Amino acid sequence: MERTYLPVLLLLGFVAVNAVAILGLSHYLTRARPTPVKQEPYESGMPVLGDARERFSVKFYMVAMLFIVFDIETVFMIPWGAYYRQLSCGVSLVDGACPAGQLSFFGLGEMLVFMLILLVGYVYVWKKGALQWD
Repeated sequence: MERTYLPVLLLLGFVAVNAVAILGLSHYLTRARPTPVKQEPYESGMPVLGDARERFSVKFYMVAMLFIVFDIETVFMIPWGAYYRQLSCGVSLVDGACPAGQLSFFGLGEMLVFMLILLVGYVYVWKKGALQWD
């Protein structure tokens, strides 16, 4: 059991040592030359307008959360695509292919139901006006 985790632990150790080494080297090998221009916040090459702590509309957060929800849900399509052949075959695959007469639409139906749920959620959000930007 311990041997199975050894490569992962070695990788994590290498990443930690590498991160500390790069940060340490950049700290010791560079000289800070602060100027008033370098100390100003940079925002797309334009002068700062207003305060950074102003209020945003709730719709901004709604769109952001909806994007995250739909984006994460579409990530579930990757494993489905990887196992589509196994899901659409009634028996075990033979040489990576489904035997004749054993094809089923379970895998496709599964994804169609998933996409229908996404579509219903999208239409609901659209009808509620959460995607309207005023």
